Amino acid sequence: MWWFQQGMSFLPAALVIWTAASFIFAYITAVVLNHVDPLVPYISDTGTMAPERCVFGIMLDVSAFLGMATVYVRYKQVEALLDDNELRLQRLNRFGLLLGWISSFGMCVVANFQKTTLFSMHLVGAVLTFGVGALYILAQTLLSFNMQPHVHSKTIYLVRLGIGLWTLCSIISMFVSSVIMYSSLPGVDVKNKLHWTPGETGYTAHIISTISEWSLAFSFISFFLTYIRDFQKITLRAEADLHGSHLYDWSHGGVSPSHRLKHETSESSPLLAGGT
Repeated sequence: MWWFQQGMSFLPAALVIWTAASFIFAYITAVVLNHVDPLVPYISDTGTMAPERCVFGIMLDVSAFLGMATVYVRYKQVEALLDDNELRLQRLNRFGLLLGWISSFGMCVVANFQKTTLFSMHLVGAVLTFGVGALYILAQTLLSFNMQPHVHSKTIYLVRLGIGLWTLCSIISMFVSSVIMYSSLPGVDVKNKLHWTPGETGYTAHIISTISEWSLAFSFISFFLTYIRDFQKITLRAEADLHGSHLYDWSHGGVSPSHRLKHETSESSPLLAGGT
């Protein structure tokens, strides 16, 4: 059995590969069509103009779906591993689920509202993706701290802590350099500026900002890589429990009450964690 066939490990692996491919494909297309400069453009700039913005949006929407699924599986796994009396960690786990879903939704906003079209919404999406996503990394790192060494090793906690610090440094660097860049170019429509000339005003701050953004994006990707070994030890199954043998609101086809009662349980189809 290959490693990606074990448990649910294919999910974070697919998330990482697909998201990285989204960035790289959009970058190559934008550079080939001369829509952006080859030297470290903003990720958002590579998905601003057609045709790359169309594919960029679709691919990131798929990444958002994979992200929501990955976050949910992680939530179910931690829930199954924690004892019922660990209420503080259970609440932190549920809070992490909410943060992860908000961050994934932010990715959809970033992908579908280009900064040259509707900058305010694009900025909101970026804050949800990176800002709330950083809080998600923090929540999972705190869970990892409390779950070592009896659930997993100290090493994985230190790796996640290191990635969290990498994310924090990237956010600070991008924020500071962006403020310097915008303040040094008064009256310039920076959000629509896709080409930069070395040596012009604000160029250095621009390069630092773009490098920080790429660093931030890959810090997120790297964090989900740490889930692969954990997800090899969990499977999920869907159960469909029926109230009766038909979908009418009345007795139909001469179905006996005893036959209906045989199927009466619950109408929900939960996803249950197992194999942790």
